[in-house]
Amino acid sequence: MKILLAEDDFVTRKFMQNFLSKYGECDITVDGMEAVDAFMMALEEDDPYDLVCLDVMMPVMDGYQALAGIRNLEKERNIPEDKAVKIIMATALNDEKNVKMAFDLGCTVYSGKPIDQERFEQALKKLGLI
Repeated sequence: MKILLAEDDFVTRKFMQNFLSKYGECDITVDGMEAVDAFMMALEEDDPYDLVCLDVMMPVMDGYQALAGIRNLEKERNIPEDKAVKIIMATALNDEKNVKMAFDLGCTVYSGKPIDQERFEQALKKLGLI
């Protein structure tokens, strides 16, 4: 599995990288703009990501903007919904407004922080990624 992780917090980034790397190749970005750029490069190289994990609160471009940017890139390239990348929002913002916004923008799974590894793995299984 090819994974893109966008997380600005160093400790969380290291934890997620260690956790996700057992499932595949994990590329790391520290803000939403880098994540969208990395996603676009992967599409252009015809080597798309299977999973994108986005933090919400990041500098330059937040996770919601990155999520919208990624979904727009898929639309521009006529990528069908069943072939769209799986996107997990991983954030401490667990109120109804934030969760609804993430799903409205096209996230696949919304995961609260701190990350519950068991529940995260269950989500990956449910998505057919592991």
